[in-house]
Amino acid sequence: MSDIKLMQGFPPAPDGQVTLANWRKPPFNRWAFQHVREIVPSASIDNHAGDVWDLPHAASDLGALPLDIDGTATTLAQVLAETGTDGFVVLHKGRLVFEHYANGMTRDTPHILMSVSKSVLGLLIGVLVEQGALALDTLVTGIIPEIRGTAYEGATVRHLLDMRAGIQFDENYLAASGAIIEYRKAQGWDPYGPGETPSDLRSYYKTLTGRDGAHGGPFHYVSPNTDLLGWIIERQTGRRYADLVSELLWTPLGARCSAYITVDRLGAPRCAGGMCSTTEDLARVGLLVARGGRRDSRQIVPQAWIDDIRLNGDRAAWDGGDFAAYLPGFPVHYRSKWYTLTGGQPMSFGIGVFGQNVFVDFARDLVIAKTSSQALPMDAPRILLTAKAIEQLRKEFPIG
Repeated sequence: MSDIKLMQGFPPAPDGQVTLANWRKPPFNRWAFQHVREIVPSASIDNHAGDVWDLPHAASDLGALPLDIDGTATTLAQVLAETGTDGFVVLHKGRLVFEHYANGMTRDTPHILMSVSKSVLGLLIGVLVEQGALALDTLVTGIIPEIRGTAYEGATVRHLLDMRAGIQFDENYLAASGAIIEYRKAQGWDPYGPGETPSDLRSYYKTLTGRDGAHGGPFHYVSPNTDLLGWIIERQTGRRYADLVSELLWTPLGARCSAYITVDRLGAPRCAGGMCSTTEDLARVGLLVARGGRRDSRQIVPQAWIDDIRLNGDRAAWDGGDFAAYLPGFPVHYRSKWYTLTGGQPMSFGIGVFGQNVFVDFARDLVIAKTSSQALPMDAPRILLTAKAIEQLRKEFPIG
Protein backbone atom coordinates (compact mmCIF):
# COMPACT_ATOMS: atom_id res chain seq x y z
CA MET A 1 0.00 0.00 0.00
CA SER A 2 2.84 2.46 0.80
CA ASP A 3 4.04 2.37 -2.82
CA ILE A 4 0.71 3.54 -4.22
CA LYS A 5 1.00 6.83 -6.09
CA LEU A 6 -1.78 8.96 -4.66
CA MET A 7 -3.72 11.25 -7.00
CA GLN A 8 -1.07 11.16 -9.71
CA GLY A 9 -2.09 11.06 -13.35
CA PHE A 10 -5.03 12.42 -15.30
CA PRO A 11 -7.06 10.62 -14.10
CA PRO A 12 -5.22 8.93 -11.23
CA ALA A 13 -5.02 5.16 -11.29
CA PRO A 14 -7.99 3.57 -9.50
CA ASP A 15 -5.88 2.29 -6.58
CA GLY A 16 -4.43 5.78 -6.04
CA GLN A 17 -7.66 7.76 -6.04
CA VAL A 18 -8.53 9.55 -2.80
CA THR A 19 -12.30 9.71 -2.29
CA LEU A 20 -14.88 10.55 0.33
CA ALA A 21 -14.97 6.84 1.17
CA ASN A 22 -11.25 6.40 1.92
CA TRP A 23 -9.76 9.82 2.73
CA ARG A 24 -9.15 9.12 6.43
CA LYS A 25 -7.66 5.68 5.84
CA PRO A 26 -3.97 4.91 5.21
CA PRO A 27 -2.24 5.54 2.91
CA PHE A 28 -4.86 7.85 1.38
CA ASN A 29 -4.87 10.19 4.38
CA ARG A 30 -1.27 11.19 3.61
CA TRP A 31 -2.58 13.08 0.58
CA ALA A 32 -6.05 13.88 1.85
CA PHE A 33 -5.05 15.68 5.04
CA GLN A 34 -3.32 18.33 2.91
CA HIS A 35 -6.17 18.56 0.35
CA VAL A 36 -9.32 18.36 2.46
CA ARG A 37 -11.23 21.06 0.62
CA GLU A 38 -10.92 19.01 -2.58
CA ILE A 39 -12.90 16.24 -0.87
CA VAL A 40 -15.33 17.97 1.51
CA PRO A 41 -17.10 21.36 1.06
CA SER A 42 -15.49 24.14 3.06
CA ALA A 43 -15.75 27.76 4.15
CA SER A 44 -12.75 30.10 4.13
CA ILE A 45 -11.30 31.63 7.28
CA ASP A 46 -9.56 34.68 5.86
CA ASN A 47 -6.39 36.27 7.14
CA HIS A 48 -5.04 39.76 6.45
CA ALA A 49 -1.96 39.42 4.26
CA GLY A 50 -0.79 42.90 5.22
CA ASP A 51 -0.79 42.23 8.95
CA VAL A 52 1.16 39.05 9.69
CA TRP A 53 2.59 38.24 13.13
CA ASP A 54 6.28 38.10 12.32
CA LEU A 55 8.22 35.11 13.61
CA PRO A 56 11.94 35.93 13.41
CA HIS A 57 14.04 32.92 12.49
CA ALA A 58 16.64 31.59 14.91
CA ALA A 59 17.27 28.20 13.35
CA SER A 60 18.71 25.24 15.26
CA ASP A 61 19.16 21.59 14.37
CA LEU A 62 16.67 20.09 16.78
CA GLY A 63 16.09 17.15 14.45
CA ALA A 64 19.36 15.64 15.64
CA LEU A 65 18.41 16.08 19.30
CA PRO A 66 19.09 12.79 21.11
CA LEU A 67 16.16 11.41 23.08
CA ASP A 68 15.82 8.50 25.47
CA ILE A 69 12.38 6.89 25.24
CA ASP A 70 12.06 4.28 27.98
CA GLY A 71 15.70 3.28 27.63
CA THR A 72 15.77 3.35 23.82
CA ALA A 73 18.08 5.89 22.20
CA THR A 74 16.51 7.83 19.35
CA THR A 75 16.37 11.35 17.93
CA LEU A 76 13.64 13.90 17.49
CA ALA A 77 13.77 13.35 13.71
CA GLN A 78 13.19 9.62 14.21
CA VAL A 79 10.24 10.29 16.52
CA LEU A 80 8.72 12.64 13.96
CA ALA A 81 9.02 9.95 11.30
CA GLU A 82 7.62 7.27 13.60
CA THR A 83 4.59 9.43 14.42
CA GLY A 84 3.75 10.23 10.80
CA THR A 85 4.60 13.92 11.14
CA ASP A 86 3.89 16.12 8.11
CA GLY A 87 4.67 19.49 9.71
CA PHE A 88 6.49 20.44 12.93
CA VAL A 89 7.18 23.98 14.13
CA VAL A 90 8.91 25.11 17.33
CA LEU A 91 8.70 28.69 18.59
CA HIS A 92 10.79 29.95 21.49
CA LYS A 93 10.23 33.48 22.77
CA GLY A 94 8.38 34.24 19.56
CA ARG A 95 11.23 33.08 17.33
CA LEU A 96 10.98 30.20 14.90
CA VAL A 97 13.79 27.91 16.04
CA PHE A 98 12.88 24.75 14.14
CA GLU A 99 10.58 23.64 11.35
CA HIS A 100 10.28 20.30 9.62
CA TYR A 101 8.08 19.23 6.72
CA ALA A 102 7.60 15.83 5.10
CA ASN A 103 5.27 14.00 2.74
CA GLY A 104 5.10 16.91 0.32
CA MET A 105 4.06 19.39 2.99
CA THR A 106 5.39 22.97 2.93
CA ARG A 107 5.05 25.96 5.24
CA ASP A 108 2.23 27.19 2.96
CA THR A 109 0.22 23.96 2.97
CA PRO A 110 -3.00 23.86 5.01
CA HIS A 111 -3.37 20.61 6.95
CA ILE A 112 -6.42 19.35 8.77
CA LEU A 113 -6.22 19.97 12.53
CA MET A 114 -8.86 17.40 13.47
CA SER A 115 -9.81 17.99 17.13
CA VAL A 116 -7.32 20.82 17.63
CA SER A 117 -10.17 22.64 15.84
CA LYS A 118 -11.99 22.37 19.16
CA SER A 119 -9.24 24.34 20.89
CA VAL A 120 -9.69 27.18 18.39
CA LEU A 121 -13.41 27.22 19.19
CA GLY A 122 -12.54 27.34 22.89
CA LEU A 123 -10.61 30.57 22.35
CA LEU A 124 -13.39 32.10 20.25
CA ILE A 125 -15.93 31.42 22.99
CA GLY A 126 -13.69 33.26 25.46
CA VAL A 127 -13.88 36.33 23.21
CA LEU A 128 -17.66 36.07 22.82
CA VAL A 129 -18.19 35.67 26.57
CA GLU A 130 -16.21 38.85 27.23
CA GLN A 131 -18.26 40.66 24.58
CA GLY A 132 -21.47 39.59 26.32
CA ALA A 133 -22.65 37.56 23.32
CA LEU A 134 -22.72 34.30 25.27
CA ALA A 135 -23.14 33.22 28.90
CA LEU A 136 -21.61 29.96 30.08
CA ASP A 137 -24.44 29.00 32.44
CA THR A 138 -27.09 29.26 29.71
CA LEU A 139 -29.04 26.10 28.94
CA VAL A 140 -28.25 24.99 25.42
CA THR A 141 -31.93 24.19 24.75
CA GLY A 142 -32.72 27.82 25.56
CA ILE A 143 -30.56 28.91 22.63
CA ILE A 144 -31.35 26.00 20.30
CA PRO A 145 -34.98 25.01 21.02
CA GLU A 146 -34.79 22.53 18.12
CA ILE A 147 -32.92 20.09 20.42
CA ARG A 148 -35.50 20.07 23.23
CA GLY A 149 -36.40 16.53 24.12
CA THR A 150 -32.89 15.23 23.38
CA ALA A 151 -30.17 14.20 25.83
CA TYR A 152 -29.03 17.83 25.90
CA GLU A 153 -31.97 18.86 28.11
CA GLY A 154 -30.47 20.47 31.21
CA ALA A 155 -26.96 20.86 29.75
CA THR A 156 -25.27 24.26 29.79
CA VAL A 157 -22.72 25.85 27.50
CA ARG A 158 -20.07 25.14 30.15
CA HIS A 159 -20.96 21.42 30.19
CA LEU A 160 -20.35 21.26 26.45
CA LEU A 161 -17.13 23.26 26.67
CA ASP A 162 -15.62 20.91 29.25
CA MET A 163 -16.93 17.63 27.73
CA ARG A 164 -19.04 16.98 30.82
CA ALA A 165 -22.44 16.58 29.22
CA GLY A 166 -24.06 13.23 29.97
CA ILE A 167 -24.65 12.25 26.35
CA GLN A 168 -24.74 8.60 25.29
CA PHE A 169 -22.28 8.55 22.41
CA ASP A 170 -19.40 6.18 21.71
CA GLU A 171 -16.52 8.07 20.09
CA ASN A 172 -15.14 4.90 18.52
CA TYR A 173 -13.22 6.01 15.43
CA LEU A 174 -12.91 2.46 14.12
CA ALA A 175 -16.61 1.64 14.35
CA ALA A 176 -18.26 0.37 11.18
CA SER A 177 -21.81 1.24 12.22
CA GLY A 178 -23.77 3.16 14.82
CA ALA A 179 -24.18 6.76 15.88
CA ILE A 180 -20.68 7.89 14.94
CA ILE A 181 -21.12 6.70 11.35
CA GLU A 182 -24.40 8.61 11.03
CA TYR A 183 -22.62 11.61 12.53
CA ARG A 184 -19.92 11.44 9.86
CA LYS A 185 -22.49 11.20 7.10
CA ALA A 186 -24.38 14.18 8.54
CA GLN A 187 -21.22 16.30 8.53
CA GLY A 188 -20.36 15.31 4.96
CA TRP A 189 -17.28 13.27 5.88
CA ASP A 190 -18.64 9.87 4.77
CA PRO A 191 -20.66 8.94 1.69
CA TYR A 192 -24.27 7.82 1.87
CA GLY A 193 -25.23 4.34 0.82
CA PRO A 194 -27.74 3.59 -1.97
CA GLY A 195 -31.19 4.86 -1.07
CA GLU A 196 -30.11 6.68 2.10
CA THR A 197 -31.67 10.09 2.74
CA PRO A 198 -29.07 12.86 3.18
CA SER A 199 -28.89 14.33 6.68
CA ASP A 200 -27.07 17.35 8.10
CA LEU A 201 -25.36 18.29 11.35
CA ARG A 202 -28.24 20.26 12.82
CA SER A 203 -30.83 17.58 12.14
CA TYR A 204 -28.51 14.94 13.56
CA TYR A 205 -28.97 16.18 17.13
CA LYS A 206 -32.56 14.93 17.22
CA THR A 207 -31.15 11.39 17.25
CA LEU A 208 -29.10 11.92 20.44
CA THR A 209 -31.72 11.04 23.02
CA GLY A 210 -29.81 8.66 25.30
CA ARG A 211 -28.08 9.73 28.50
CA ASP A 212 -25.04 8.07 30.06
CA GLY A 213 -25.13 10.03 33.30
CA ALA A 214 -25.77 13.43 34.81
CA HIS A 215 -24.48 16.61 33.20
CA GLY A 216 -21.42 17.84 35.08
CA GLY A 217 -20.07 14.32 35.65
CA PRO A 218 -16.79 12.82 34.44
CA PHE A 219 -15.01 13.90 31.27
CA HIS A 220 -16.80 12.19 28.36
CA TYR A 221 -15.49 12.98 24.92
CA VAL A 222 -18.39 13.66 22.55
CA SER A 223 -17.40 15.53 19.38
CA PRO A 224 -21.01 16.53 18.56
CA ASN A 225 -20.88 18.74 21.68
CA THR A 226 -18.43 21.03 19.89
CA ASP A 227 -20.40 21.21 16.65
CA LEU A 228 -23.42 22.10 18.78
CA LEU A 229 -21.39 24.95 20.28
CA GLY A 230 -20.74 26.13 16.74
CA TRP A 231 -24.49 26.21 16.12
CA ILE A 232 -24.97 28.08 19.42
CA ILE A 233 -22.35 30.65 18.39
CA GLU A 234 -24.00 31.22 15.03
CA ARG A 235 -27.49 31.46 16.54
CA GLN A 236 -26.39 33.91 19.23
CA THR A 237 -24.38 36.18 16.96
CA GLY A 238 -26.29 35.84 13.69
CA ARG A 239 -22.91 35.32 11.97
CA ARG A 240 -21.23 32.44 10.18
CA TYR A 241 -18.71 30.64 12.35
CA ALA A 242 -15.94 30.88 9.74
CA ASP A 243 -16.41 34.65 9.51
CA LEU A 244 -16.27 35.05 13.28
CA VAL A 245 -13.06 33.02 13.55
CA SER A 246 -11.56 35.21 10.83
CA GLU A 247 -12.67 38.49 12.40
CA LEU A 248 -12.03 37.74 16.08
CA LEU A 249 -9.05 35.38 15.97
CA TRP A 250 -7.39 34.61 12.65
CA THR A 251 -6.96 38.17 11.38
CA PRO A 252 -6.00 39.84 14.69
CA LEU A 253 -3.48 37.12 15.61
CA GLY A 254 -1.73 37.78 12.31
CA ALA A 255 -2.06 34.43 10.56
CA ARG A 256 0.21 34.30 7.49
CA CYS A 257 -2.23 32.22 5.41
CA SER A 258 -5.98 31.87 5.21
CA ALA A 259 -7.43 28.76 6.81
CA TYR A 260 -10.69 26.94 6.12
CA ILE A 261 -13.22 24.67 7.80
CA THR A 262 -15.33 21.88 6.38
CA VAL A 263 -19.10 22.39 6.25
CA ASP A 264 -22.05 20.06 5.78
CA ARG A 265 -24.45 20.20 2.83
CA LEU A 266 -26.34 23.09 4.46
CA GLY A 267 -23.27 25.05 5.49
CA ALA A 268 -23.00 24.03 9.16
CA PRO A 269 -19.32 24.13 10.23
CA ARG A 270 -17.49 21.06 11.53
CA CYS A 271 -16.13 22.89 14.58
CA ALA A 272 -15.14 19.61 16.23
CA GLY A 273 -12.51 18.66 13.69
CA GLY A 274 -12.76 20.31 10.28
CA MET A 275 -10.43 23.29 10.52
CA CYS A 276 -7.39 23.27 8.21
CA SER A 277 -4.41 25.61 8.53
CA THR A 278 -0.67 25.72 8.02
CA THR A 279 1.43 24.29 10.82
CA GLU A 280 3.10 27.66 11.23
CA ASP A 281 -0.23 29.41 11.77
CA LEU A 282 -1.23 26.73 14.27
CA ALA A 283 1.96 27.68 16.11
CA ARG A 284 0.75 31.30 16.08
CA VAL A 285 -2.43 30.15 17.83
CA GLY A 286 -0.22 28.56 20.46
CA LEU A 287 1.85 31.73 20.72
CA LEU A 288 -1.30 33.74 21.35
CA VAL A 289 -2.13 31.41 24.23
CA ALA A 290 1.45 31.51 25.53
CA ARG A 291 1.26 35.32 25.64
CA GLY A 292 -1.94 35.29 27.69
CA GLY A 293 -4.16 36.04 24.72
CA ARG A 294 -2.12 39.05 23.57
CA ARG A 295 -0.36 39.91 20.36
CA ASP A 296 2.00 42.71 21.20
CA SER A 297 -0.17 45.47 22.75
CA ARG A 298 -3.51 44.02 21.62
CA GLN A 299 -5.54 41.76 23.89
CA ILE A 300 -7.31 39.32 21.54
CA VAL A 301 -8.45 36.60 23.93
CA PRO A 302 -9.08 37.68 27.54
CA GLN A 303 -6.18 36.98 29.89
CA ALA A 304 -8.67 35.69 32.45
CA TRP A 305 -9.93 33.12 29.93
CA ILE A 306 -6.41 31.79 29.32
CA ASP A 307 -5.79 31.69 33.08
CA ASP A 308 -9.03 29.78 33.56
CA ILE A 309 -7.93 27.18 31.00
CA ARG A 310 -4.65 26.72 32.84
CA LEU A 311 -5.94 26.66 36.40
CA ASN A 312 -9.58 25.69 36.67
CA GLY A 313 -10.13 22.31 35.08
CA ASP A 314 -11.41 19.42 37.20
CA ARG A 315 -8.69 16.78 37.71
CA ALA A 316 -11.16 14.29 39.18
CA ALA A 317 -13.42 14.63 36.14
CA TRP A 318 -10.42 13.84 33.91
CA ASP A 319 -9.25 10.88 35.97
CA GLY A 320 -12.76 9.42 35.89
CA GLY A 321 -13.16 10.05 32.17
CA ASP A 322 -12.57 8.11 28.99
CA PHE A 323 -9.22 9.56 27.81
CA ALA A 324 -7.07 9.24 30.94
CA ALA A 325 -5.70 5.88 29.76
CA TYR A 326 -4.00 7.55 26.78
CA LEU A 327 -1.76 9.63 29.08
CA PRO A 328 -1.08 7.25 31.99
CA GLY A 329 0.70 8.87 34.89
CA PHE A 330 0.32 12.38 33.51
CA PRO A 331 -1.65 14.79 35.76
CA VAL A 332 -4.15 16.39 33.36
CA HIS A 333 -7.33 18.44 33.39
CA TYR A 334 -9.56 19.61 30.53
CA ARG A 335 -11.04 23.08 30.32
CA SER A 336 -12.69 24.98 27.46
CA LYS A 337 -11.45 22.55 24.79
CA TRP A 338 -7.84 22.62 26.03
CA TYR A 339 -5.92 19.99 27.98
CA THR A 340 -3.51 21.11 30.69
CA LEU A 341 -0.68 19.09 32.16
CA THR A 342 -0.48 20.25 35.75
CA GLY A 343 2.26 19.78 38.33
CA GLY A 344 5.75 21.23 38.47
CA GLN A 345 6.05 22.09 34.77
CA PRO A 346 2.54 22.86 33.51
CA MET A 347 1.66 22.94 29.83
CA SER A 348 -1.61 23.48 27.96
CA PHE A 349 -2.20 21.68 24.70
CA GLY A 350 -4.63 20.60 22.02
CA ILE A 351 -4.90 17.08 20.60
CA GLY A 352 -6.42 15.80 17.38
CA VAL A 353 -6.71 12.30 15.97
CA PHE A 354 -4.05 10.98 13.60
CA GLY A 355 -1.38 13.00 15.44
CA GLN A 356 -2.36 16.69 15.46
CA ASN A 357 -1.01 18.74 18.38
CA VAL A 358 -0.24 22.19 19.69
CA PHE A 359 1.71 22.48 22.95
CA VAL A 360 2.13 25.65 25.03
CA ASP A 361 4.78 25.81 27.76
CA PHE A 362 4.11 29.11 29.52
CA ALA A 363 7.18 29.14 31.78
CA ARG A 364 9.54 28.65 28.83
CA ASP A 365 7.58 30.80 26.34
CA LEU A 366 7.70 27.71 24.13
CA VAL A 367 5.19 26.59 21.50
CA ILE A 368 5.28 23.36 19.50
CA ALA A 369 2.85 22.64 16.65
CA LYS A 370 2.60 19.23 14.99
CA THR A 371 0.44 18.06 12.06
CA SER A 372 0.49 14.42 11.03
CA SER A 373 -1.06 11.64 8.99
CA GLN A 374 -0.70 8.61 11.24
CA ALA A 375 -2.35 5.38 10.13
CA LEU A 376 -4.65 5.07 13.16
CA PRO A 377 -6.85 7.82 14.58
CA MET A 378 -6.11 6.98 18.23
CA ASP A 379 -2.76 5.20 18.41
CA ALA A 380 -1.97 4.87 22.11
CA PRO A 381 1.74 4.00 21.70
CA ARG A 382 2.33 6.95 19.36
CA ILE A 383 0.37 9.33 21.56
CA LEU A 384 2.58 8.31 24.48
CA LEU A 385 5.73 8.47 22.31
CA THR A 386 4.86 12.03 21.28
CA ALA A 387 4.15 13.01 24.89
CA LYS A 388 7.48 11.64 26.12
CA ALA A 389 9.42 13.25 23.27
CA ILE A 390 7.80 16.62 23.91
CA GLU A 391 8.56 16.28 27.61
CA GLN A 392 12.28 15.89 26.80
CA LEU A 393 12.28 18.56 24.09
CA ARG A 394 10.87 21.10 26.53
CA LYS A 395 13.88 20.58 28.82
CA GLU A 396 16.17 21.91 26.06
CA PHE A 397 14.79 25.38 26.68
CA PRO A 398 15.35 27.36 29.89
CA ILE A 399 12.55 28.47 32.16
CA GLY A 400 12.10 32.21 32.23
